[in-house]
Amino acid sequence: MDERELIYDWNLAGEVWDQPPFRIQFDDETLRDGLQSPSVLTPTIGQKIELLHLMDRLGIDTADIGLPGAGPHVVRDVTALAQEIVSAKLKIAANCAARTIVRDIEPIVDVSQRVGLPIEVCAFIGSSPIRQYAENWSEETMLRHTREAVAFAVSHGLEVLYVTEDTIRAHPATLRRLFLTAIECGAKRLCLCDTVGHATPSGVRNLLGFTNEVVQESGVRVGIDWHGHSDRGFSVINTIAAIRAGATRVHGCAIGIGERVGNTPMDQLMVNLRLLGWIDNDLRALTEYCESASASTGVPIPVNYPMVGADAFRTGTGVHAAAVIKAFRKGEDWLADRVYSGVPASLIGRRQEIEVGPMSGESNVIHWLETRRIEPTRDRVQAIFQRAKSVDRVLTDDEIRAVLGALAETQAP
Repeated sequence: MDERELIYDWNLAGEVWDQPPFRIQFDDETLRDGLQSPSVLTPTIGQKIELLHLMDRLGIDTADIGLPGAGPHVVRDVTALAQEIVSAKLKIAANCAARTIVRDIEPIVDVSQRVGLPIEVCAFIGSSPIRQYAENWSEETMLRHTREAVAFAVSHGLEVLYVTEDTIRAHPATLRRLFLTAIECGAKRLCLCDTVGHATPSGVRNLLGFTNEVVQESGVRVGIDWHGHSDRGFSVINTIAAIRAGATRVHGCAIGIGERVGNTPMDQLMVNLRLLGWIDNDLRALTEYCESASASTGVPIPVNYPMVGADAFRTGTGVHAAAVIKAFRKGEDWLADRVYSGVPASLIGRRQEIEVGPMSGESNVIHWLETRRIEPTRDRVQAIFQRAKSVDRVLTDDEIRAVLGALAETQAP
């Protein structure tokens, strides 16, 4: 049956989010901004390389591989990651964070030249009046640092992403001067930041509209990035709003790790953009990417985390499970993947799972037995069903097999 006959999509019934007229690019901040969370463990270089390969498999365009200005230990890892991109012939490109000071950019130049890999310089500076006040910065000081840092990187053949921290709370006049100065000195991209998770979608649209006007005023073709945080829980929808308003590259971290409550979750963002039809990236490595990030940083994935959480495609509820089981029995995996799920499990290489617990019906038990090629006799179904009703959680496979073993012993001649 045609999909349009089975699902009436209210998302398409009125205002429709048109596909952007450009290819959406992704910048992965897991290995730099993501590691600023106070709760993370620092991954080993082997774990960082594994994550880099998974980013590449997902079709992520660029990865922030560190801030070498922080010291020799970071320079070591940045060098190893850059060498891995070259030796493994990965498609993903590299960039590095730096304050808008020459001494932070010098080690990026050095690594780039030694490894033979172009590395984009992400030169950042606080732009909001609250940051200026806290840091005792004058606007002229900010403009001077911008000129020196951007010009230095460009003079050494590196492209510059000029990053204004806390852009969403900065004055338009200040941003105009900073942006135009960076562009005049050779910056190829501007990054607008919601550093403290303050933005709403309307704020994002307002800021992007303003920035587009400044870029047009400059007369130079400059790309725009969006970098958001999750403090108000708006990071994914804000990023989508940024794309709709013209941001051609967007930032995120695996499982949303990062300072405070974290950055935009790259995994959730990519799935939503794929469901919108705006990207066609193969996302079957997404679960492995998230699990690798979790294992290497020590940040657990909540069981109810979207798409990759343990419960994302599991149900033990009788009514829900019955609908999924009926779909499976029709021999239609497409149907089973959508009848009780807004996200197809197959999109990320997973499958709908039916569990047996206190809220289950007999159909759950029968499905469990049939999928393991065990005949669902009346005695077996009843024994498992009664056991499920006596506990306060979903039964494990071992517990169900123990019930079957005990039943077999009582029925032995």
